[in-house]
Amino acid sequence: MKLASYCYHGISGYGLVEDDGIFDLTSRLGADYPDLKSVLTAGEAILGTLREMAERGGPRLAKESVTFLPVIENPGKIVCVGLNYEAHRLETRHDKTQYPTLFLRTATSQTGHDTAIIRPYGSEQLDFEGEIALVIGRGGRRISPENALEHVAGYACYNDASVRDWQFHTQQWTPGKNFDATGSFGPWLVTRGEIADDAVMTLVTRLNGQEVQRTTTKYLIRGFADLIAYISAFTTLEPGDVIVTGTPGGIGSRRTPPLFMQPGDVVEVEVDRIGVLRNIIQAEETQ
Repeated sequence: MKLASYCYHGISGYGLVEDDGIFDLTSRLGADYPDLKSVLTAGEAILGTLREMAERGGPRLAKESVTFLPVIENPGKIVCVGLNYEAHRLETRHDKTQYPTLFLRTATSQTGHDTAIIRPYGSEQLDFEGEIALVIGRGGRRISPENALEHVAGYACYNDASVRDWQFHTQQWTPGKNFDATGSFGPWLVTRGEIADDAVMTLVTRLNGQEVQRTTTKYLIRGFADLIAYISAFTTLEPGDVIVTGTPGGIGSRRTPPLFMQPGDVVEVEVDRIGVLRNIIQAEETQ
């Protein structure tokens, strides 16, 4: 299944994405489950109910009629992984490490599919980072690698767009990763059952139609299961939490000359079996 969060006629909602449109679930389940995060919290059994409801039929919303929101609007945690592809580690000239490089994003730093990524006032160095996001469906602490993928609700595309001039103010990357509406998350959640646990997923980033990043998950330094195990060793993972698993080589700041995203540019992150996450770059209007 593909599950999306969106705004329709000014009201936030969620639904099941199909070829002929979006089967709205908010009008049917919203009293008990106001958002997609609450659906995941309810457990796996309700996912079967969602599919049954859609199969019974009913009107669909046109995809063009909604404003897509981040897949999970209010995640408790957004844990991002840095330097998790060898090509990216080499281009940034970082040493190999025994443990994953991690940082956090805030919910307000996110935006949805087909919305604007905002280049903040005073910055000229907004960079692209295509990634794959995991969404946690079943919480846990000290999860073993062998059982880790059982805790995944599904997968989405992510653009961890980074404000490089702020990112490197210090050794901590937090400022450059948390400007409002810089992290794009979507277009929807593809549930785990749609993608085999051992599937090799292809990740491509395009800027104005030109391919700038390409890799597959076989080149991950630390795979999805190992990341879940490591992160859950020090923090309890909860339904709706997001793990952003790292970007491959090809980032703009390491090119000669550097290639940064400009207002009016269109950036796309595509992951096979998931879809295409698309955003236009927009300059912040005020200070």
